[in-house]
This record gives sequence, C-alpha cells and structure tokens, in this order.
Amino acid sequence: MTKEKIAIVGAGIVGRGWAISFARAGHDVHLYDTDASVLDAALSEIGDLVAGLHAHDLLSGQTESTVTHRIVPTDDLERALDGAVYVQECTPERVKAKSEVFAALDAAAGDGAVIASSSSAILPSRFTEGLPGRHRCLVVHPINPPYLVPAVEIVPAPWTDVEAVERTSKLMRGCGQAPIVMKKEAEGFVMNCLQGALLHEAFRLVAEGYASAEDVDTGVRDGLGLRWSFMGPFETIDLNAPGGIRDYIGRYGLAYERIAQDQHPVPWRGALVDDLEQARAERLPRDLLGERQRWRDRKLMALIAHKRAGCEA
Repeated sequence: MTKEKIAIVGAGIVGRGWAISFARAGHDVHLYDTDASVLDAALSEIGDLVAGLHAHDLLSGQTESTVTHRIVPTDDLERALDGAVYVQECTPERVKAKSEVFAALDAAAGDGAVIASSSSAILPSRFTEGLPGRHRCLVVHPINPPYLVPAVEIVPAPWTDVEAVERTSKLMRGCGQAPIVMKKEAEGFVMNCLQGALLHEAFRLVAEGYASAEDVDTGVRDGLGLRWSFMGPFETIDLNAPGGIRDYIGRYGLAYERIAQDQHPVPWRGALVDDLEQARAERLPRDLLGERQRWRDRKLMALIAHKRAGCEA
C-alpha cells in the first residue's frame, strides 16, 4: 500500500468518513480541526466505525488498529499540510467560509498538492477564482459515507488543470472509490441533479394525491432501487428491450415524453412538509433516527460486502 500523506481539514461527519477511506487505502492521514473536543469525538467514532467495517471484512484484510493508527489528529494546520500531496477540505457549506479556508490552504499547502473541497452544492469557481494556485483546486464530493459508498464526484473549475483532475481520479480509484469525472462544473453536479429529479417527482406524487410517502418509498426500495444497486439507468434500459437501448427508446420513448408533460416541481414547504414529517414519524419516531442511521450503515456494509463477493466469484 502507498504511504502518501493526506490532509483533511475539518473533523466533522464528512471529514471522519474521508479519514477512514484514505487510511484504509494505506495513506497517512492528518485530520485537522481547530476544536480539540471535535477531534476527540472524531477519533472515538472512527474507532467504532472501523470496528464495524472489520466485522464485515471491509478493511482489505487489515486489522482495526492498523487502519486507525494511520489517522493523526492535530489542531496545527501547518503540521497537517506539511508534506501532504492532497488536501480534502470538509468545512461548513458556505461560500464565504470556503473562500477563506481555500485562501489559507492555497497559501500554506505545498506547491504540488491538490486542494479539493467536499462541497455538495457550491461550484468550485465560486471560491477559487482569485487564488494564485486556482489551477490545483477542485471539488471532490463524496456520497456519504465514502468508506461505504464508493461513488465520488470530481468537479473542476474552468481553470483547474487537467493534470490535477487526473491525479485526483487516480487517487480516488486507488482508495476504492468510483470517480465520476465531470467535464465541466454544473449546479448540482451529477448526483444531486439525478437525486433532485427523483425527489421532485416524489414530492409531486404525494402533494397531488397520487400516492402516499410510503408507497413512493416502496417503489424505489422494492422496485427501481434493486436494479440501481448494481447498474445505472442507461444500462437498465439497455437490458430492458431485446434490441438494447435504441429498441427501448423506440418502444417507450413516446410514453416517457407524455409522462414528462405532467411532471413539474412543487414547493417543498408548508402543509406538504408537515404531512411528510408526520408520515415519516409514524414509520419512525424521531427519537429513533440515530438508531435507524446506524442500521442503514450496517445494511450498507453488508451490501458492499455482498457486491464485492459477487465481483470476486
């Protein structure tokens, strides 16, 4: 395994997830935060999460201590950045905050280091334009948690060097991630655009009385999601007609065009939100959200282990 140094700036949920992914891949990880209590909490949670990964044989044959000992907490930014070949920023989702952090990172990180943001919605051009080292800056957005969900979006700004994108894509593949390399930046990137389209229709179907929230969840969980867990939408339709994707479009394209005429976003506010919250609370009391999140992660671990076993068979 490689032993390149990775710096993570911000030890919240996203930073902790990245720390596990990089450490599991053999990298020395310096996890930086200004708050010592946040670092303490991060190390404790990372230990628990790594134990769960070990139980599902998701540490690539390594011991728990081997992985966790690669993660070094620090409240010294210069120490975190010293010698790092890659910097993953995981600070709050605000343009002003990211602009300030990236200015500091660009000034302090080594000339050869790539600087990436974990932003899930802010275009890289909005907080890197004025930087002397803007050519090495981009967004690398994980689908949380990255140590379980391999897809990761690599989003260049208009001035990001191709070499920085290629290095980042290679690093992600080496860590077991599945990079989605965008050709140019776009609002929502790829994943939020896709998820947003589905969510808009989910909200509309409930708001206009066509189906309940649970019925919509059933349709994805017990229908579409079964295939989508191992193939994408284009492969799905390519396999759903005898002659492949062109045959599918010939058979069903006009029907989807008719469906699209009725599709439109509805506001995510007011009584609809009240109704959805009540519907979810009936299925899951609010005080059990944390327990259900942990259940989700255990299920993801089991699914990833199953998919890996299938690939090796």
